[in-house]
Amino acid sequence: MLDEKLSSLKQRHEELTHLLSQPEILQDSSRYRKLTLEHSDLEEIVSTYSQLTNLRLQIRDNKALVSDPSEEKELQELALEELSQQQEEQKFLEGSLQRLLLPKDPNDQRNVILEIRAGTGGDEAALFARDLFRMYGKYAESLGWRIQVLSEHENDLGGFKEITASVEGSEVFANLKFEAGVHRVQRVPRTETQGRIHTSAATVAIMPDVEELEVEINPNDLRIDVFRSSGPGGQSVNTTDSAVRITHLPSGMVVSCQNEKSQLKNKNQALKVLRARLYEAEQEARQQESSAQRKSMVGSGDRSERIRTYNFPQNRITDHRINLTLYKLEEVMLGKLEFLTEPLRQQNQIEQLKNQGVEA
Repeated sequence: MLDEKLSSLKQRHEELTHLLSQPEILQDSSRYRKLTLEHSDLEEIVSTYSQLTNLRLQIRDNKALVSDPSEEKELQELALEELSQQQEEQKFLEGSLQRLLLPKDPNDQRNVILEIRAGTGGDEAALFARDLFRMYGKYAESLGWRIQVLSEHENDLGGFKEITASVEGSEVFANLKFEAGVHRVQRVPRTETQGRIHTSAATVAIMPDVEELEVEINPNDLRIDVFRSSGPGGQSVNTTDSAVRITHLPSGMVVSCQNEKSQLKNKNQALKVLRARLYEAEQEARQQESSAQRKSMVGSGDRSERIRTYNFPQNRITDHRINLTLYKLEEVMLGKLEFLTEPLRQQNQIEQLKNQGVEA
């Protein structure tokens, strides 16, 4: 069954390779882009399947050699030793193919709307929200992503009561989707005079950035208010009513943007965030209907779930979903987020395989 599927995918890969060399495809940029993406998705699967096919032939030849009584004993011993290694490699390649064939999250290739809000802890929570945003910024920079602040609300100490940003690049959602939830910090606040450790929290939301056509918004469902922006930006920002607040009446969602000097740009950015929030709400409703999603330790994306604790005095960071504790907090805060994102992605794959009845 698996070999039939892999053989069919290999055939499709060869067909795509041929199509991508045809002049009529090269002239149609939209179709070319679509076929290139499909070809790229199949590349690793076909390459791994090719390795497995060649390995199986080698295993077959070695088994024949070992069972042939006319062959020299020394040669058979070498073949037997090689056979043991090949069977281990076969097991690894078959496991890799199982993972590569898992259903892909359709949002994995999307850009992201990132929202961070200070939770319990007052000013310290806002300062922690700023630290989290800096951490994501450094991680984005290390991967060559572009991050743009859409709106921000600072406190008097320079922390963020809330901040919203767009993150653009390759596989942004795939890398950040497990960051959604409550992040808790344990440290001595800047404002603490007696050296006591306090616990504060910030909430992170990771929402796929969706196109205008994907989420239909009825203009009659919107109340749009304009006002004079405040905070960072200088006098030139504050002299006109450039800030925009959009209220989506059916859901009660409110989005404000004031970082641009242009009212139109702020309006477009606010609509961008609103579309992402509405899409996320729709996705959450669908996930609640799926028992497989409910069972998942990693993939719920529930922003009310406590997912991680950052203990600064001990340089310790713990992800509660997979019981992973690392004494690398300083490195993680400097953008080395892959110490956490990779184990989370691996655990998610294991759970998907289990849901399909496959042992990882």
